[in-house]
Amino acid sequence: MTTKKKVVIAAVVAVAISSTVGYSIFARNRGVVAVQAGRVVRQDLTQTVSANGEIKPKKYVNVSSNMMGRIVRLPVKEGDHVREGDLLVQLESIQTEADVRAAEASLDAAQTEVEGMSASIRSAEAAVTSSKAEIARAEADLSRAKQNFDRGERMSKEGLIAREAYDRSKADYDISAAQLNAAKARLAQAEAQLGQVLKQRDGTALRIAQQRAALTRARDQFSKTTIRSTLDGVITYLPVNEGEIAIVGVQNQPGTVLMTIADMSVITAEVKVDETDIVNVKLGQEARIKVDALGDRQLIGHVSEVGNSALTRTGGTTTTTQQGAASQEAKDFKVVVTLDNPPAELRPGLSATATIVTATRQGVLTVPIQSLTIREFDNDSKSNVLDKSKKKVEKEGVFTIKNGIGLFRPVKTGITGTTDIEIADGLAESDEIVTGPYQVLRTLKDNTRIKIEKAP
Repeated sequence: MTTKKKVVIAAVVAVAISSTVGYSIFARNRGVVAVQAGRVVRQDLTQTVSANGEIKPKKYVNVSSNMMGRIVRLPVKEGDHVREGDLLVQLESIQTEADVRAAEASLDAAQTEVEGMSASIRSAEAAVTSSKAEIARAEADLSRAKQNFDRGERMSKEGLIAREAYDRSKADYDISAAQLNAAKARLAQAEAQLGQVLKQRDGTALRIAQQRAALTRARDQFSKTTIRSTLDGVITYLPVNEGEIAIVGVQNQPGTVLMTIADMSVITAEVKVDETDIVNVKLGQEARIKVDALGDRQLIGHVSEVGNSALTRTGGTTTTTQQGAASQEAKDFKVVVTLDNPPAELRPGLSATATIVTATRQGVLTVPIQSLTIREFDNDSKSNVLDKSKKKVEKEGVFTIKNGIGLFRPVKTGITGTTDIEIADGLAESDEIVTGPYQVLRTLKDNTRIKIEKAP
C-alpha cells in the first residue's frame, strides 16, 4: 500500500471518530437548560419603602396683610431669625391714623355733651321735686280753705255770720283751688322737661356707643398697618420690597404673601408614598432621610403622620372628570417623617428621599427576589382555593436543583428586602435554587435537566 493511500484512510477514520463523539455530546446535552444558581440563606432582613418629597418645617406661617397699603418699612431680610412680637412690615398709616384721631374727637365731643346734660337733668329733677312740694302745700291750703268755706256756708245759712265773712271764705277756697291747679301744671311742665332731657341723654349715649365702635374699628385698621411676627422662627421666603403695595385677598383671589416664617425647631420630611406601599407604613416607624444638598449624609427620623386621603398624580395619564370620563390615575399618600436631630443647614424646600423601615426579621430563610416565579397547576378540589370552578390555579414558588434537575417548589413568602425575600415555608437552609436568567425562569418547566453557569 502506498504512503498516499495510508494518509487518506487515516483521515477518513479520524473524521468518523470525530463525528461519532460530536453526535454523542449533542445527544447528551439536548434538552439541558443553562441557568444561574444560588442557595437559600439564613440572614436578617429589613423591608423598606422609599418615597420622594421635600424638607418642611412642622410649623410655619405665610404672613399676609389684612389691609391694602404701601410698604414703608421692611426691617427684615430672608434668612433672618425673628422672635414672636418682632416688627416685620410697616404699612403706610397716614389715613388710618387720621381716622383714629377723628373718631377720638367725635367720642370726646359726645362725652362732653353728656356731661353737660347731667346738669340739665339735675335741674329738671329739682324742678319736679319742688313742684311736688308746692302741690303738697297747695293741697293742705285747699283743705283748710274748704273746711272754712264749709263752716262759713253753714253758719251763713243759719244767719250766724255776715255775708261778707262768707264771701271771704269762698274766695279763699277758690284761690287755694287755683293755686293747686297751677302747682299741678308746673309739675307736669317740669316732668315733661325732665323727660325731654333724659331722652336727649339716651340719644347721646347711643351716639357715644356708636362713636366708641367707630373708634375701635379705626384703631383696628390702624393696628393692621403694623405687622408683627406670631412665632419664633426663620424668614424662609421674602418676595416683597419697600414701596410695593400689599394686596388683601378676597373670596378666591389670594392676597399678597409678604413672607413665610418657619419654626425650624421641629423639621419634617414630607414625602409621597405609592398606594401599593402605604398599607405597610405605620406611625412611629424609623426612616432614613437622604437630602440631596447634604450628599451621602443620612438623617434619622420617625413617621409622625400618615395621610388618609389619596393625592392624584395626573402626569402622563388620562384624568377622570365628574361627568364620568374614563381614567387611570396613579395615587400617592402623604407621609410625614419628623427628624430626630435636624442639622442647622437644612432649609425648607430641599429635595429629600425617605427610606422607611416597615418590617424587620432576624435570622430568616431568604432567597433572591428574582428567583421567585409563578406557575399554573390543575385546580385540586382539596386545595385552599376560593373559586373551585377555576381549572387552573397559580402558585408562587422557586426552582430547586437536585442532581442536575430543576424542580418547582411552591413556597410561602414573608417580608421583602432590597434584594432578597423571606421564605416562610417550602425550602430549607442551603437548598440550591435557580436564580436566573430571567428569560429562562419565565419558561423553565418542572423536572427539566439543567446545567449551572456563572452569572455574567
